Amino acid sequence: MTEPLIVGWAHTRFGKSEAPDTTALMAEVAGPALAHAGVTAHQLDGIFVGVWNNGFSRQDFQGALVAMGTPELAGVPFMRTENACATGSAALYAAADFIASGRGRIALVIGAEKMTATPVSEVGDILLAASYVPEEADVEGGFAGVFGQIANTYFQRHGDRSEELAMIAAKNHENGTRNPFAHMQKDFSVEFCNTPSDKNPRVAGPLRRTDCSLISDGAAAIVLADAEMAETLSRAIRFRARAQAGDVLALSRRDPIAFEGAHRAWAQALDQAGVGIMDLDLVETHDCFTIAEMIEYEAMGLAKPGEGWKVVLDGTTRMGGALPVNPSGGLKSRGHPIGATGVSQHVMACLQLTGEAGGMQVPGAKLAGVFNMGGAAVANYCSILERVK
Repeated sequence: MTEPLIVGWAHTRFGKSEAPDTTALMAEVAGPALAHAGVTAHQLDGIFVGVWNNGFSRQDFQGALVAMGTPELAGVPFMRTENACATGSAALYAAADFIASGRGRIALVIGAEKMTATPVSEVGDILLAASYVPEEADVEGGFAGVFGQIANTYFQRHGDRSEELAMIAAKNHENGTRNPFAHMQKDFSVEFCNTPSDKNPRVAGPLRRTDCSLISDGAAAIVLADAEMAETLSRAIRFRARAQAGDVLALSRRDPIAFEGAHRAWAQALDQAGVGIMDLDLVETHDCFTIAEMIEYEAMGLAKPGEGWKVVLDGTTRMGGALPVNPSGGLKSRGHPIGATGVSQHVMACLQLTGEAGGMQVPGAKLAGVFNMGGAAVANYCSILERVK
C-alpha cells in the first residue's frame, strides 16, 4: 500500500457567508488548496466531496458542483460521501484509501455546507435525520434535544455538571478568539455560560445556547499525495493512525453516555500509532455540544467513565494544560458547517504541526489527535497526525 500524505489545504472563514451555495463555497477552497500544495488541476486523479445537504439545498449531486465552480477541474473523476456530522472525515478517509490502494497519486478533498440560508426551525428537522427517526424524530429541541437527553442521563448518574459544561464552553470561546477562521470570535465567561438568561437561554434539557455549536456556512479542503509525489512538494503530514468505528444508531439500544464507538476508534488509533493519549500535544475533538466534549474525554482515555468533569476542573484541556483540546475553538466557537467540519478539524491540526497556527499555536506541537463523529457517536473517525516534511 502507498502511504497517503497531506500536502496542502485551504479554509474559508466559518459563519454566515455571502456565498450563495456550496458551489461557490467549494470554489473558494479548491484552487487555493491546489496552490498551497503546489500541484495543478491536470495532476489530480480524484476529487472527494463531503456535503451533508439533506434539504439545505434543492440542488444535490454535490460532487459534480466542484467543476461548476472551478471549471479547470472538469473531467477529473469525483465522488461524494455522506456520514452525518462526520461527512468531511468520510470524504478524507475515502481519498486516503484511494491513494493507499494505488488507484491515484493526488486527490483533492473538499468539505462544505451552506446552512444559514435555511430557517432555524427547518435546520433542526434536517439535522434530526442524523438520529434514529422512528424513535427520536419528535424529541423536543431537535438534535439539541437528543444531546439534552444525553446530558440529563449523565447528570442523573454522575451529578449535575452544568458548571463544568460552562467551563468547556468558556474554554472553547476563549480559544476561538485567536482563530481567524472561527465563526464566533468572542470571549464568554464561565459565569455567563453557566447562567441561563435572555442572551443565553436553555435550549434542551440542561443545555444552554452556549452549550451548543453554531449553525454555520463554510468550506475546507485538503490535498493528499502518495509518498513519491510528496517528496517533490513543500510539506507532508502523515497519518500515524486513522481508525473508524461504528455504533448502533438508536440510543435506546445502547448506553447513550458510553460513546463506545468513540472509545473503540480512539483505542484503535492509539494502538496503531503506538502511543498513549498523553503522548499527544493537542486534540481537535467533536464538541457539537459541550456534553459531547466531556464524554469524549472519557472515550479518549483522559478520564474514567463518569469522571470527564474532573479533567475540566483540573485544567488538563486548557491551552497550557497537559493536553490542550480544541485550541481552534472547536465546533462550539469555530462553527459547524456539517460537511466541512471533519476536513476543517484536520486542517486545524495540520496548522499546529507546521507551526502556522498563529495565536492558537500549541508550542512545539509534533503529534495531534483528531476526532470527528456522525450522529450521537455513531460514525466515529479518529486520526493521529504528525509532520514528516
